Amino acid sequence: MTNTFSKKNNSLWQDIFNRRMLICVFTGFTSGLPLYFLINLIPAWLRSEHIDLITISLFSMIGLPFTWKFIWSPLLDVAQLPWLGRRRGWMFITQIALLFSLLSYINLNPETDMRIISGVSCMVAFFAASQDIVLDAFRREILPDEELGLGNAVHVNAYRIASLVPGSLSLILADIYPWSTVFFVTALFMLPGLFMTLFLAQEPKLPNIAPKTFEETFTEPFNEFFSRKGMKGALLVLTFIFFYKLGDSMATALATPFYLDMGFSKENIGLIAKNAGLWPSIISGILGGIWMIKLGINRALWLFGIVQVVSILGFVWLASEGPFQVIGLNQRIALAGVIGFEAVGVGLGTAAFVAYMARETNPAFTATQLALFTSLAAVPRTFMNAGAGYLIELMGYVNFFWLCFFLAFPGMLLLFKVAPWSKNYAAE
Repeated sequence: MTNTFSKKNNSLWQDIFNRRMLICVFTGFTSGLPLYFLINLIPAWLRSEHIDLITISLFSMIGLPFTWKFIWSPLLDVAQLPWLGRRRGWMFITQIALLFSLLSYINLNPETDMRIISGVSCMVAFFAASQDIVLDAFRREILPDEELGLGNAVHVNAYRIASLVPGSLSLILADIYPWSTVFFVTALFMLPGLFMTLFLAQEPKLPNIAPKTFEETFTEPFNEFFSRKGMKGALLVLTFIFFYKLGDSMATALATPFYLDMGFSKENIGLIAKNAGLWPSIISGILGGIWMIKLGINRALWLFGIVQVVSILGFVWLASEGPFQVIGLNQRIALAGVIGFEAVGVGLGTAAFVAYMARETNPAFTATQLALFTSLAAVPRTFMNAGAGYLIELMGYVNFFWLCFFLAFPGMLLLFKVAPWSKNYAAE
């Protein structure tokens, strides 16, 4: 699919260093912050307040908006607010809503306010999912086709860098300050996204091709996808999107409680586990994006996917060695190694995966079709991960991570159909 903004014959350096890549840094960070707030900081908060694992894992059901966002995405595709433009207007609205939603946790207590916490978390998930609809469409519309791999690699790495705020800085602060202060500081990290929306981003100049009737608004994006791919081809693409990251998504569903149960303190997790994955994630992700310019998205899905699958074995090994009675240098190195390898595998795999989903869209229906794909990709994180706590209680950590490893294979096998190695799209 050719982007309206496609260009040719740029040098490699021009592909890497441009305004679009800088914008992808901001889109990734502001997209990742609320999600990691929900899946890293909230579980750590609840576990530190002695909430049981089964309850915490069921808490992942608040992620339902990420799986159903395609329902309201057509409205964001066609509705234009009276300020900032179609994309930037909705970006501003959702980012302001997220800022105030995150601030709402300041006076809540897990022992007495679990229903309110659940409600606020659902609000955060809804506004985060809505922001993702707009940011994904905006990024697809400003990136030429040949920059999809690198641009999405930059986005994914900034997305992962955002995890260091709720997953590292906030945990370190939680050992020093009350949780109300932690939530206040964490919420302020939504401000860079607002800066990008107001001062850095420019509204994409696309032709007015939005459907005109109510029925077309909701049906045309889906009809176009199924007619373009054919029923069999469309179902294969959707099945692949569901399975490609199923294994690693389940493996990291309760990562922070897992590290705590292995004997590591919140400070260990904040200083070692999260930061150990930062530089491997950044370096491998950027290199992966550059490689995708030459490799093409298909071959990247194969190569990066293999690394993604093998990285799950690090969790198997760590679980078999723990829990640790004493945390010494060897244990810290082991944790750093497992997290670093996981960061490389998931960072590479996610960059190729997001680029693939963007490639499969039609620019006329960017927001809706990308919302459909990313909603489906979020199903394992929401529904399958909700049972992770039960499976861990039943099987133990070691057998659970082995299960995650084998669940990663169906997605890899589907590559034979949806992204054959022999079809190279690097130059298309």
